Amino acid sequence: MSALPDLYPGFAERRIETAAGIEIYLRTGGSGPPLLLLHGYPQTHVIWHKMAPELARHCTLVIPDLRGYGQSSAPMGDEAHQVYAKRAMAEDCLTLMRELGHPRFMVAGHDRGGRVAYRLALDHPEAVAALVPVDIIPTAEVWRRITALSAIRGYHWQFLAQPFPLPETLIGKAPDYYLEHTLKSWAGPHDLTPFTDGAMAHYRAMMHDPARVHAFCEDYRAGAGIDRELDEATLAAGRRITCPTLALHGQYLPAGPGGGPLDIWRGWCTDVRAETVQSGHFLAEENPKDTLAALLPFLAANAGAV
Repeated sequence: MSALPDLYPGFAERRIETAAGIEIYLRTGGSGPPLLLLHGYPQTHVIWHKMAPELARHCTLVIPDLRGYGQSSAPMGDEAHQVYAKRAMAEDCLTLMRELGHPRFMVAGHDRGGRVAYRLALDHPEAVAALVPVDIIPTAEVWRRITALSAIRGYHWQFLAQPFPLPETLIGKAPDYYLEHTLKSWAGPHDLTPFTDGAMAHYRAMMHDPARVHAFCEDYRAGAGIDRELDEATLAAGRRITCPTLALHGQYLPAGPGGGPLDIWRGWCTDVRAETVQSGHFLAEENPKDTLAALLPFLAANAGAV
């Protein structure tokens, strides 16, 4: 994947190995308080490339590929799916931030990256000064709230969690079709216009790599098992996210059992607010201007806590 287009000109390129032997690929740039930016599925670190130049004027950006995605290590999964548990991915992020000299930082995560981000805030509250989960509700809440309609709309939660090698085999037969169908289904305009040619090159390259297809299936298998179990145990123990939290979401995200996103996050956080962006699921690529307008005041308000 070395020939892929560089969407972060002027940003440094690094690889950091964790204690678990996972090599994390990342880009760094900007100045100011550290901000960790995490991507989701089926994408890579490049989701932030439209926002990065402006964010870099305010923050020191750390933009990795999660384990199993993009150009980071993609180990084989294990029977209990703990290799791709969000707790393990959060430990990767903590390692690289400490290696870069950022023991305390802000973090924003989209989609699966949002799940890594809130687990990081729960497991390491001393490290996370502010949290921005983008277009998600917690994993346990997703499974609790499955209805006939949500099961159809969010079929991938069940499909990707099927035992190896069923989803890997089916996706491998038509990787471009599967990728484009997924992106179109979740984007506001239901086409590929939000995604630049350069970003699509990164996403297609990943989808053609069987090791990475396996990795994101393991990510969802973890979501159906260990991640959900950890979420439920955390709530049962009375633990909450204590740092200031901004839940960003697209305007399409409907209220359901238990209310809208803010109502749900209030059960997980002691200090949370929400902002809606006119967008489908991919806020940073569909509407970077309004996403920045919602995000920057929150970052500025919490920069002093880093």
